Amino acid sequence: MATAAQSRDPWALVRQMLAFGTVGVAGFIIDAGTLTGMRLLGLGLIVGRVISYLTAATCTWALNRRYTFTSKAGRGAFREWLTFLVSQLFGAAFNLGLYGWLVTSSPMVAIHPVIGVAAGSLAGMLVNFFVARKFVFKEP
Repeated sequence: MATAAQSRDPWALVRQMLAFGTVGVAGFIIDAGTLTGMRLLGLGLIVGRVISYLTAATCTWALNRRYTFTSKAGRGAFREWLTFLVSQLFGAAFNLGLYGWLVTSSPMVAIHPVIGVAAGSLAGMLVNFFVARKFVFKEP
């Protein structure tokens, strides 16, 4: 369902997807950096990844809220953040599932888990965009 602005501007959805992708790159950097930090603190690949994912998801919610989606669903920030995290579970399942499979089945990815983070991030990105657009940052 196109908004009034998108009806007038056929490139609005493309720009929104590009903004979402740019925020996703920032999320990837935060995710990979946090995972690296967690590993340096002695946490394993799975626990470290759960922490890094939640950190990155919180940051991408804030950036998408500010830069990608201009309309809000009329809910408070905490409720919107919680809705964002819950709504992203399908994409997260692709993201974390692919990551888990790669780090356990590929010795190279186990040594360089950032490869798994990148693959997982790409796998969940499109699903996450459409779910966020439809359920979290929808027109009121």
